[in-house]
Amino acid sequence: MKKSSILMIIGSLLLFGLFYFPLWNIELGAPQYPIPLGMNIYINGIEGVEEFDLQNIDGLNHYIGMKTIPKADQMWEFTVFPIVISCMSIIGIVLGVAGYFNKIKPSYFLFWFITMGVLGLLGMYDFNLWLIDYGSDLDPHAIMKMVDPQGNPLTYEPPLFGHRKILNFDAYSYPHIGAYLMALGMLLTFIAYWVGLKSKND
Repeated sequence: MKKSSILMIIGSLLLFGLFYFPLWNIELGAPQYPIPLGMNIYINGIEGVEEFDLQNIDGLNHYIGMKTIPKADQMWEFTVFPIVISCMSIIGIVLGVAGYFNKIKPSYFLFWFITMGVLGLLGMYDFNLWLIDYGSDLDPHAIMKMVDPQGNPLTYEPPLFGHRKILNFDAYSYPHIGAYLMALGMLLTFIAYWVGLKSKND
């Protein structure tokens, strides 16, 4: 169990990278912006890729009635997510230490992995709901009112993953370093379970 426990501890520690690296990145490119505007989404707030990116995005969004990009204290997620990640990381480390001294079975590692996976999926679902609301709950008194051929108001939500054309902008949404660190950490914890199970059966 010692090898598997060390993997479990390392995997759990990697979650703390979410406090230093962005979880997700959204970029908006257009002919008038040869250098795309971008925002990095952390578990505790949103920052512009460049100094004035958020200000410029909010300025563009104002014309079509979109809300301003929320500050950290305006979304409960930016308070709850850091607590959840901290707790899961600490629990994973404690499980790893307990496993190192043969106090628990490898199945605890699997339970942690499944729990973290469910929490991650719930987080992505919540993020997608925010994108939909951000791009569809428009100010009816906006300067520009864009409609489709049937006369229905257009929506402007960026994609959860991939590319979407929004008027003359190309919106790109992809995971950033924090997401990859979390995925690597979860992979290591699953490997920890498999290695621990194998050592128990040998």
